[in-house]
Amino acid sequence: MLKSARKQGKPQKDPEGRMPLAEHLRELRNRLMKSVLAILAVTVVGLVYYKQIADFLTEPLRDAVGCTEGFGRAADEGEACAEITLNGLIAPFTVMLKVGLTTGLVLACPVWLYQLWAFLAPGLHSHEKKYARGFVAAGVPLFLGGAYLAYIVLPAMASTLIEFTPEGTGNLVPLDDLLDIITRMVVVFGLAFELPLVLVMLNLSGVITGRRMLGWWRIMVVSIAVFAAVATPSGDPLTMGALAAPIVVLYFAATGISLINDRRRRRKDPYAGLDDDEASPLDHTPEAVGVAPPVDTPAALSENAADDGPARRSGYDDAT
Repeated sequence: MLKSARKQGKPQKDPEGRMPLAEHLRELRNRLMKSVLAILAVTVVGLVYYKQIADFLTEPLRDAVGCTEGFGRAADEGEACAEITLNGLIAPFTVMLKVGLTTGLVLACPVWLYQLWAFLAPGLHSHEKKYARGFVAAGVPLFLGGAYLAYIVLPAMASTLIEFTPEGTGNLVPLDDLLDIITRMVVVFGLAFELPLVLVMLNLSGVITGRRMLGWWRIMVVSIAVFAAVATPSGDPLTMGALAAPIVVLYFAATGISLINDRRRRRKDPYAGLDDDEASPLDHTPEAVGVAPPVDTPAALSENAADDGPARRSGYDDAT
């Protein structure tokens, strides 16, 4: 009895996803809390194995720019190198926190990507919500692919930056600063690879069309190049191209998917060929009018029909 009363008192969800602003904010809070809890749970695991993870993250950089023949000297004479160091008693603890948070943010991406979709899905139609699994299934490899690309590009970027070291000087690189650069590159590359997925999601919700995305291609290419120049710490053409080229390719792939989806939507829409200010066509074909069934004459009128003078039909004068 109590359970049924609770069900009756619970507000019903709008089938089209409409809700007040307070409900939207409450929904956003719940989704953010679930995402943060998932990131924290993976962060705890990253804190336990942070030494192994830190070694995995910094090994390519040590191989690329690390000093192998003592301080300030590399294996090849005249080649600049860097000594990776820690400064202070608190630095190892700070490194542990940074490694754990980076691990949590990257490995918990399936959870927070799904929460992002769940927050935006009420704005879609019921037949479009079935793309939730596809969104997460495509978003996770894209984010991890961008993060792995950053992991590959980092040694080349570090080698380019270390070449600016003047002759006869050594280069000390604090490990916490190095992890800041690694985290920034991994997160930026991973989120940048989500751009085509966001565009496809906006197309599914009807916000933008594939034709409009195709018309933006010049502006998008320039914007992606500017973003790559700002997002990469070194600014060298190799790193910029490594970030910008895949995003441009993914943008045109998202445009193609959106054009296909628009064509499918037009085939199913009976009003797709009409403009917003165009009146719908009217059918002016006359319809056949059937003969009305005979109306029964009341008995009182039938008896007095002969005394009323003119002929009466259905209780009315013939003239009428």
